[in-house]
Amino acid sequence: MHRGELDAFRAEVRDWLAANLTDELREAAARATSVFVDRPHVLAWQAILNRKGWVAPHWPREYGGTGWDEEQRHIFASECAAAGAPSLSPMGLRMVAPCIMRFGTPEQKAHYLPRLLSGEDYWCQGYSEPQSGSDLASLSMRADVDGDDYVLNGSKMWTTHAHYANRMFCLVRTNRDGRPQQGISFLLLDMASPGIEVRPILSLSDDHDFNEVFFDDVRVPRTNLLGEEDQGWGVAKYLLEFERTAAYAAGLAASLDRLLVSAAAREGGQGGGLLDDRAIRARFARLYTDVQAIHAAEQRMMATIAKGRSPGPASSMLKVQGTETQQHIQELALEIAGPYAAVHQPAARVTGSNIDPVGLEDDLTASARYFNGRAASIYGGSNEIQRNIMAKLMLGL
Repeated sequence: MHRGELDAFRAEVRDWLAANLTDELREAAARATSVFVDRPHVLAWQAILNRKGWVAPHWPREYGGTGWDEEQRHIFASECAAAGAPSLSPMGLRMVAPCIMRFGTPEQKAHYLPRLLSGEDYWCQGYSEPQSGSDLASLSMRADVDGDDYVLNGSKMWTTHAHYANRMFCLVRTNRDGRPQQGISFLLLDMASPGIEVRPILSLSDDHDFNEVFFDDVRVPRTNLLGEEDQGWGVAKYLLEFERTAAYAAGLAASLDRLLVSAAAREGGQGGGLLDDRAIRARFARLYTDVQAIHAAEQRMMATIAKGRSPGPASSMLKVQGTETQQHIQELALEIAGPYAAVHQPAARVTGSNIDPVGLEDDLTASARYFNGRAASIYGGSNEIQRNIMAKLMLGL
């Protein structure tokens, strides 16, 4: 598309967001302390996007996507972030959906993909186990064949939004012979299945995002296998490439813009404004430069995906860039909030709350986002693991 068409498209998106993004949805996004906004507001926003046909910009048109090119997708993500729209849950639309498109049977695609678009299915990820975190290949949760079913026994750990989800994509061990990566299968299961128990894990930020999930003789039809039996490691690696290529730049730029506005409203230590401090200005400049570098990396990645190729090990680079820049922004936000960040006021940050915050509105979430954001360089494969991948597969070390 030429520049005039892209400008017209941006104006269309901006006008549509102004007309359809409610104040309540903006507030829910502003007060979220992680990438996961609370489920009711996520599904409300997803329903609005789905009616417009804009819920899955990165999907192929044949499955219900928009057919946009990478420039249009970037414009859409940037405008959504700037408008303060809630982020949609990535587990279904961005992670399991590409796997279903690539490895699923025609019946699985016909069943699951429309339900992913509508939000009828809300997914969680059953990967980590108490003794298998970054060393995911060591997972031990059993799936034994019994007639037409697998029978699952074991547990999963750090399962985000398992208390909301009605579906889980899950890695299980179907064969104990050979290398750890062998004998793993990828299952799609119903969270209402008898024998599943979900127990909450409250984070240091006092949020309930994570859970333990226990499986006691849970029966899953063998038709719910995605890909081939014992070959789930390949499906999992494909999914992780998409998890690690999450779009960071638009959200980071919007967060940095809001933080700059917040900083401009504060007094500095020498009687002037906070932004009179050269060290603070230098940190903002460095972070804006980092975000631009991430944007360039994402553009290259999207061009690769648009040509029908998987992002490969370059996704590890983007994951490291994106999560560590996110943490640096959160660190700066905590420092800018100062003592107000230490005030624990969870009731005030509930969407629709009539409790006045102590400090500025931005201070409500500063410490919770900081603590929650510490996990960003761990989940999806720790950043130390990502550096090993880059060293081996990109640098040949």
